[in-house]
Amino acid sequence: MKEGGKDEDDLKSMKTGKKKLDWSRSLIVASLVGAFGSSFLYGYNLSVVNAPSSYIKTFYNETWEKRQGHSINEATLKLLWSVTVSIFAIGGLVGTIMVTLIGKALGRKSTLLVNNAFAILAALLMACSQQAEAFEMLILGRFIMGVDGGISLSVLPMYLSEISPKEIRGSLGQITAIFICIGVFTGQVLGLPEILGQESQWPYLFAVITIPAFVQLVSLPFLPESPRYLLFEKHDEDGAEKAFQTFLGKMDVSQEMEEALEESRVQRNIRLVSVWELLTRRSVRWQIITVIITMACYQLCGLNAIWFYTNNIFSTAGIPTEKIPYITLTTGGTEILAAIFSGLVIDRLGRRPLLIGGFGLMVFFFGILTVTLTLQDKAPWLPYLSIVCILGIIASFCSGPGGIPFILTGEFFQQSQRPAAFMIAGTINWLSNFAVGLLFPYIVEGLDTYCFLVFATVCLIGGIYFYFILPETKNKTHAEITQKFAKWNKESPPEEKIEQVGVDGQTNGKSELDSSSTLNNSIKNKII
Repeated sequence: MKEGGKDEDDLKSMKTGKKKLDWSRSLIVASLVGAFGSSFLYGYNLSVVNAPSSYIKTFYNETWEKRQGHSINEATLKLLWSVTVSIFAIGGLVGTIMVTLIGKALGRKSTLLVNNAFAILAALLMACSQQAEAFEMLILGRFIMGVDGGISLSVLPMYLSEISPKEIRGSLGQITAIFICIGVFTGQVLGLPEILGQESQWPYLFAVITIPAFVQLVSLPFLPESPRYLLFEKHDEDGAEKAFQTFLGKMDVSQEMEEALEESRVQRNIRLVSVWELLTRRSVRWQIITVIITMACYQLCGLNAIWFYTNNIFSTAGIPTEKIPYITLTTGGTEILAAIFSGLVIDRLGRRPLLIGGFGLMVFFFGILTVTLTLQDKAPWLPYLSIVCILGIIASFCSGPGGIPFILTGEFFQQSQRPAAFMIAGTINWLSNFAVGLLFPYIVEGLDTYCFLVFATVCLIGGIYFYFILPETKNKTHAEITQKFAKWNKESPPEEKIEQVGVDGQTNGKSELDSSSTLNNSIKNKII
C-alpha cells in the first residue's frame, strides 16, 4: 500500500510537471554529519586564532624567555605569528595533494573518517602546547589542521555531489558553505571573554576541535559509501543499489541504477585521469579555466580585508571597544543567513545569477565603502554607512561566491576526472589563500582604504568572465554541461560524435569525449 501511494504521488507529480523532491533522513544526516566534521572545522579554524592572538603571542614570548633568557624581539615574534597563521594554508595544499593518493583506495566516506585522525591529533597538539611550553606544537597543530581542511574541502563536496539527486544537488552542495559560516561564527562566539577568550582558557578553544571530529567518527560509519564510487571504481552493483535505496529513501531505485549503469558501461575501461592529463585535455579546457578563476576569485575577492577593517570601522562609528567583539558577531550571523538563503534558492534561481549577482553586489559595496572610509571624518553618519557596506559585502559573498565554486567543480567533470579536478581547484584555493595572507599587509600599507578598489577589480573581472563563459548547470547532467562548453573548447557537439561509437555499442578503447557523447545520446532516449 505504501509503495502504491508513492507511485500515485509520482504520477501526480508527472501530471503537474513537478517532480517531488524527497530529502531522505539518510541524505540529511550524511550531509549534516559530513559537513560538521569537515567544512565546519575549516571555518572554525579560520576565526579561532583571532580572539586569543594577544594571549598566544604572550605565550610565545614567555616560552622564548625561559629558553633563551631574554624576551623575544618584535621582528621574530611577528614572524612566528605570521607562520602560525599562514601555515594553515600550506597544510591545506598538502592535504589537497594527498586526496588523489588516498581517495581512490579508501573512497569518499572512508577518507572523511580517516581525516578525523588529523583533526584529533592537531587539536591535542594545540591544546597541550601551553602546558608543554612548546609553541612549536601549536604551529605543527595548525599545519596538520590545514591538512585536514585540504582533504575535507576536496572530498566532502565530491561525496555530497555523488549522493544527491541532480534536482537538489545545488542545495545539498551549499551545505558545505553553510557549515563554513557556522564554523566561523562558532569561533567568534567561543572566543568571547566570558567563554574561552581568556588567558587561562585559550587552549580549550583548540580542544573543541575534537568534538565535531568525534561526532563524525561515530556517525558516518552507519551511512553508505557514495553509490557512484561503489559502482564506478569498485564495480559493486549490489552495494551501489543499497546505497541508492538508503540515500533516496525508497526501495525502487531502478531508474537511478539504470542511469548509473549506463554511465558505468560507457566509462568501464576509462582509468582515473591524472592532473596533467586533465590539464592537457582539450575537451575540458574551459571547465578547468573556469574552476581556476572561480577558486581564485573566491580567495582574492577581499573578504580578508573586510575582517581586517571591521574593528576599526566599528570603533570609528562610536562603538565602545569592549562592545566590538559582540557587534562583530553580526558579521558571522550575516554570513550564516546569506549562506542559508543561497541554499534555499540555488536550485530555483540557478548558479549563474547567484555567482554573477554576488560579485556584482560586492563591486557596488566595495566602491561605496572606499568613499565612506576616505571621507569618514566629513560627516558623523558615514561610519554607519561603512558598517552597512561591510554587512552587504559579507551577505553578497555568502549568497553565491562563498559556496558555488565547490559545487561547480563537482558538476563540470565526470567520475574519472573528478579527483584530479578537485585537486586542481584545491591547489588554487590554498595557494590563493596563502598569497592573500602574505601580501595583504603590504597592500593595506601601500594603499590604505583604497585597497578595496583592488578587490572590487577582482570581483568585476570575475563577474564579467562568468557572464560570458559560465553556463547554467542547474538540473543538468554531466553530458549536457559538457555540450554547453563544447563551443569554447572548439570541440564538435556531442551529437556529431555519437557515430564514433561502434555499432555494437562497445566503448572499449574510446576516449572520454566519446563517452560523453554516448551519455548525451542516452539523454535523448530518456535513459538519463
